[in-house]
Amino acid sequence: MTQDGDQRGQGIPGGDDAGSASGTVFPGPARAGGDDLVQLIDASGVRHPHGHYDDLVADVDGAALQKLYEDMVVVRRIDAEATALQRQGELALWPPLLGQEAAQIGSGRALRSDDFVFSSYRENAVAYCRGVDLADILRVWRGNASSGWDPYTINMATPQVIIGAQTLHATGYAMGIINDGADAVAVTYFGDGATSQGDVNEAMVFAASYQAPVVFFCQNNHWAISEPVGLQAHVPIARRAPGFGIPSVRVDGNDVLACLAVTREALARARSGGGPTFIEAVTYRMGPHTTADDPTRYRDANELEDWAARDPLARLATLLDSLGLLEADYSDSVKAKADAVAAELREGCLSMAEPVPSDVFRHVYSAPNAELDRQQDHYERYLASFAQAPQEGPR
Repeated sequence: MTQDGDQRGQGIPGGDDAGSASGTVFPGPARAGGDDLVQLIDASGVRHPHGHYDDLVADVDGAALQKLYEDMVVVRRIDAEATALQRQGELALWPPLLGQEAAQIGSGRALRSDDFVFSSYRENAVAYCRGVDLADILRVWRGNASSGWDPYTINMATPQVIIGAQTLHATGYAMGIINDGADAVAVTYFGDGATSQGDVNEAMVFAASYQAPVVFFCQNNHWAISEPVGLQAHVPIARRAPGFGIPSVRVDGNDVLACLAVTREALARARSGGGPTFIEAVTYRMGPHTTADDPTRYRDANELEDWAARDPLARLATLLDSLGLLEADYSDSVKAKADAVAAELREGCLSMAEPVPSDVFRHVYSAPNAELDRQQDHYERYLASFAQAPQEGPR
């Protein structure tokens, strides 16, 4: 069993089949601090009924399950292609999301277009759900830009590398939603390690105080780089939020249907004036923290093997197969879609125009700025001086 996770109460209770009776964490309004894990599809691909959450995914028929599966296959292929690009020297760094596809796709597909996402650097599957241009995912990691995309084109802020800072941004945005009288929701994604940062806790203080329409989505992937979650959290992370007055829920983060259900509920609560919700999606980082990391130096291979048996794609594939929805034509079309997306991603990376030195002055201010213009003029004249310098002749 997982050494650092399950022994300290952070893993999936009861192992792979825990979800058959788990999960009345929100028996209507969210209960503060429940430890049960919401699970609708177990690791064996068996669909378990749930009196409350079934209603929240009643519209998810076979075709919708197939679309969720396609999404996960595609983003896993994006992740693999980006990792390959980094290994080939085309990217400086890449943060893999392998193993976390269900948490990101399930929650990402629950969002409305006017909701606004504030993420860390690993939520590339959420960006895919928001309709990001594929090349924009890679701009920062290739070193071609300070940020990847215009946040307002997809209603998703560019990835935040400062651990936990995005939770403050999300809460502030949610407070603005209240002032605007709108019913959109801010959603912020972060990892288990971020919950030890002051920013996350301060964000929850403000969110609870102002009943801001914000969803805190914690992907507990069991490792904050090389630190196991059991070292920093001796009880389930979801228990922390009720101390701030925020209802919380733990969900099987490898179950895309359950992640969809709990996120839909949290969004509905926020839209109706019920304030924030904290979701702990219990999942696992199958790969390294980034491509600069070697997890074999700190992680037991047996732990990785245990979690590989809970793979989010495999369990949904098994369920689809049992429903007769994984036939060859469909599987071939999914593979073709994933290959096409990967090819587009690679082409977008390799054809990306190199930035020019003066690009550093772009997008600093939203309006013209005389001081910045002065600095740019001085910088460009400085660069031009090198081209005008006389060439030294042979000695």
